[in-house]
Amino acid sequence: MSNKTYEDYLRALYILSRNGKSISTNEIAEHFKIAPASVTEMLKKLAKEGYVKHSPYHGANLTSKGFQVAEKVTRKHRLLERFLHDVLRIRKDKVHMEACEMEHALSDEAEESLCRLLNHPDKCPDDDKIIPACNLPFSSCEECVATHRRGLEEVGKRNQNLVSICTLKEGGQGRVSFIRGEHKVLQRLLDMGLTPGTSVSVVRVAPLKGPIEVSVRGAKVALGQDIASNVFVDSSQKQKWS
Repeated sequence: MSNKTYEDYLRALYILSRNGKSISTNEIAEHFKIAPASVTEMLKKLAKEGYVKHSPYHGANLTSKGFQVAEKVTRKHRLLERFLHDVLRIRKDKVHMEACEMEHALSDEAEESLCRLLNHPDKCPDDDKIIPACNLPFSSCEECVATHRRGLEEVGKRNQNLVSICTLKEGGQGRVSFIRGEHKVLQRLLDMGLTPGTSVSVVRVAPLKGPIEVSVRGAKVALGQDIASNVFVDSSQKQKWS
């Protein structure tokens, strides 16, 4: 099984996953426009390698190991879309297919440099999907930039799987691990009490991409979607997903 093939499948599971429910074989087959039997065979291989949990007639879910790979390749894909559109001026309707071909060859080092070059973008250009957080052990982009300027290259990797607050539904909770954005965004969130290590829970999600109300340090705070999409919590805890 080639890296490209299993990464394509894991990214598909990452994209199709909703509410923690298993993704059916038919859903995946429709996504790839292939026969369900081919999907079943691939899921068996991914399960054997520990990337998914697969049960016949019940579908598949990413394991923690599979989530890490899926999140990484999704991050590379969406960063590449940003680069193709913002720097190379390729049309939005063209960037997806280009990024699909490039994401598998982009090294982790190049991914990190690309993120800094693009000033830590939050969403991809074609469908405004959130760009996943990096797996570097930083609590903010400012910390990442400062470390890079000091020439420190071996900084390790983050162990947790992080997700944006925007992916949590009402009642979902987690511990803030990473905040993305420039100094003003970071300071605004810190002033609200949303500091790394702080527990937060989602109280209400307004319809039509309205604000997200969260409970933090005993107070309720309303966050616009653009701000909330850049606050990432540890997804290794038991949570409720949107």
